[in-house]
Amino acid sequence: MQSLWAGPIVCGQFSIPVRLYPATGQRDVAFRQVHREDGGRVSFRRVCEECGRDVPYADVAKGRERPDGEIVMLSDEDLASLPRERARRIDVLSFTAAGQIDAILAGRSYYLAPDAPGTRAYLVFREALARAGKVAVATVTLRQREAMAVLRARDRMLVLQTLLWPDEIRSADFPLPPDSAGVDGPAGPELATAAALIDTMTADFAPAGHGDRYRTELAGLVAAKAVGPPRECS
Repeated sequence: MQSLWAGPIVCGQFSIPVRLYPATGQRDVAFRQVHREDGGRVSFRRVCEECGRDVPYADVAKGRERPDGEIVMLSDEDLASLPRERARRIDVLSFTAAGQIDAILAGRSYYLAPDAPGTRAYLVFREALARAGKVAVATVTLRQREAMAVLRARDRMLVLQTLLWPDEIRSADFPLPPDSAGVDGPAGPELATAAALIDTMTADFAPAGHGDRYRTELAGLVAAKAVGPPRECS
């Protein structure tokens, strides 16, 4: 497994060199857009709105649109010059109980492995986090984007999980159900039934016992339909 980058965890006067590795990889169900008549792949062109010409990928640059509509072009060198992009570090801001992190903020997860010079400091920090039962709240810049994150001890490693910024959480902009203050009245028996159902179905969470049935069923469907040559355009 190849690391995404190397840099230090910075906490006060301490600095722990680590390497960052992806901890997850979604197995998306991907479909290709194809021509219904002959199954040929449908491709998409990159066309410049100014000159109308096709643009090779090598000639595609990054641009940021200003409120007045002007496009400001930015090179990879411009972006690499930003202080946060150059920092390549994980800054620990504070420590808190894991239960205080709202699950709706959860983003991607990464493994942190110690670089050789910092192995002992890594082990001490990981063990201290585990014994305290807390997580470290931090900031990190990944792929030209700064993110909040938490560091937590997991098994024999440290795991970094990025968090969404508060302004990235959408408000519930639809009619909300009434509060549940009155469910102990007329709905009391129903509430008791629901509570009993929860008790009956309570079990330790075992993710290994679950699987993506849709992917399995889709693979079977594709295998069953993979017979005969593709049709030709008429």
